[in-house]
Amino acid sequence: MKFALTGNPNSGKTTLFNAITGQIEHVGNWPGVTIDKKEGYIKKSLNRANASITAVDLPGAYSMSPFTSEETITSEFVKNEKPDVIINIVDATNLNRSLFFTTQLLELGTPVVVALNKSDLTRKKDTAINAARLSALLGCPIIETVSVSDKDNGLEKLIAAAVDVYGKKQKAPFHLENVDVTDRKSVEDADKKRYAFVNDIVSKVEDRKIMSRTQTKQDAADRILAHKWLGLPIFAVIMWAVFSISLTYVGAYLADLFVGWIDGLYVLAEGALGENVSPLLSSLLLDGIIGGVGAVVGFLPLIMVLFFMLALLEDCGYMARVAVIMDRFFKKVGLSGRSIIPMIIGTGCAIPGIMATRTIKDERQRRTTAMLTPFMPCGAKLPVIALFAGVFFEDAAWVGTSMYFLAILLIIMSALIIRKITGEEKVKSYFIMELPEYRFPSIKRATVSMLSRGKAFIIKAATIILLCNALIQIMQTFNWSFQVVAEGAESTSILASIASPFAFILIPLGFGAWQLAAAAITGFIAKENVVGTLAVVYGITNFIDTEELALIEGASSVAGVMGLTSAAALAYLAFNLFTPPCFAAIGAMNAEMESKSWVFGAVGFQLSMGYVVAFVIYQLGTLIESNTLGHGFVPGLIGVALIVATIAALMRKGDRLQNNLIPEKA
Repeated sequence: MKFALTGNPNSGKTTLFNAITGQIEHVGNWPGVTIDKKEGYIKKSLNRANASITAVDLPGAYSMSPFTSEETITSEFVKNEKPDVIINIVDATNLNRSLFFTTQLLELGTPVVVALNKSDLTRKKDTAINAARLSALLGCPIIETVSVSDKDNGLEKLIAAAVDVYGKKQKAPFHLENVDVTDRKSVEDADKKRYAFVNDIVSKVEDRKIMSRTQTKQDAADRILAHKWLGLPIFAVIMWAVFSISLTYVGAYLADLFVGWIDGLYVLAEGALGENVSPLLSSLLLDGIIGGVGAVVGFLPLIMVLFFMLALLEDCGYMARVAVIMDRFFKKVGLSGRSIIPMIIGTGCAIPGIMATRTIKDERQRRTTAMLTPFMPCGAKLPVIALFAGVFFEDAAWVGTSMYFLAILLIIMSALIIRKITGEEKVKSYFIMELPEYRFPSIKRATVSMLSRGKAFIIKAATIILLCNALIQIMQTFNWSFQVVAEGAESTSILASIASPFAFILIPLGFGAWQLAAAAITGFIAKENVVGTLAVVYGITNFIDTEELALIEGASSVAGVMGLTSAAALAYLAFNLFTPPCFAAIGAMNAEMESKSWVFGAVGFQLSMGYVVAFVIYQLGTLIESNTLGHGFVPGLIGVALIVATIAALMRKGDRLQNNLIPEKA
């Protein structure tokens, strides 16, 4: 049997899917999180029929007449895949809006079971819903559920009801005949009739106390947190607090414990190899694999604490307010208000963030958002932020916070540029988003989210990063004649010869060493590789505790070995954050943009912006630090001028294109 889970966005659909399947798909207390269908088997503890039952979590939809690509996925699946039963998740706190979609599902003939979700919240609001009468009026089973609860959640009854209606024909309580879907007036009239039918049902089954003159605690909180002027500085303070907890206090304490285990593994492996093992094999295993991968995994506690904090912000409903705060800025630069949702999702991973752009209807806005979403620091970039914040800035929380706000500023500036290049005037967009109620965040859900993201991080470290670091160690060990490079002659290695030409053009940015160039190059495979590669090329096995691990061969510190000033370190960090993302994310951009010219343009634009930002940070920072300009200022300025001139020429071309499209006035 196959059960399709459908419902409006933010109705608790994915939370219910996780509860009945035992999976840990990402959920968020805002609409637009699910952008593709996901499948899982119903847990045996809920499946009393002992049959093989597959649940399919579909993207949120308000109507069977799709307006966005994720609604299209839901509509086409329900109509064409013919699921055996449709489980319609209805938000009990917003019955009027939810039942519009329900009445459309009931017309398809497929058996429908309604999960009246968030039933606990209705009781807290002194709202009573007569589920039995609602079932009689709709002609389908109604089961009250609380998908976030472990006890008395109604999920076992829900699955039993779905099994019971399997194979039966669903009768529609309301059906519209002769609706011409190509005629706007006909569709609007049909919708009015459907809304009237729904409102009539709700009036018969719902007893709700309405206090329109009373300002609720939710309203009072929104007046402050979502204020058009106070909202942004409050967001900055919250993000600073998140990074302080993650990188300076709790995360740093856990990281110190974790690093001790990694060091123990290094010593254990070194002892197991003994003295008679080949130096090449020893170097590959200890420095390339354990040292390189360990340097990345050593940041896992910091990252997991950060993921946990962000999950709490999502679950309490605050991140939805961030979307509202940023909407007013995004509209002014030609982006959709919906653009903020992919960017917030992209803070976990750029790939689902890019995929979430399919919720944007306007093609140019969708492609622009897909191009700019990777500017947001994702989970893969957090080890790089943690490394440079710890080594060069004493774990200062402002480093990570400033990178997030620099990303937002860069996105706004880039959106203006892209709108000019494409030759399109500002498109009016209306961002309609239901603000979820504030709620006390679930420690369990935040922990599950943290473990899920941590698992993905470990899998990447054990596969892509491990192989990449092993390859880096081999390339650094041999020259092109496949002879072992002598100590002190590392610049003749395969790795150095490949990275050196790139290092030359990075001199104006403050990091012209081939080792740093090699780390930046491997970052295009996976951003975590930046840390792993630096560990391998500099022979450092621990980056977390700068006091314990800073000494290499009893001489220089980690910062000294890299040879970077504070300004150069900040520039190197920005360069790795704002140049093109990993190859997998570029592949996602290609899939969502559906245009090779846009993809190549996006990669070129990201490279250009990363280079310009790093140049400005290094040169300006050096000027502030030492009252002199940095190395390579003149050639760097020429390079930046060429980039600016190219962008300006494209913008003028876009203006001419737009002017040619506007008819002259008589």
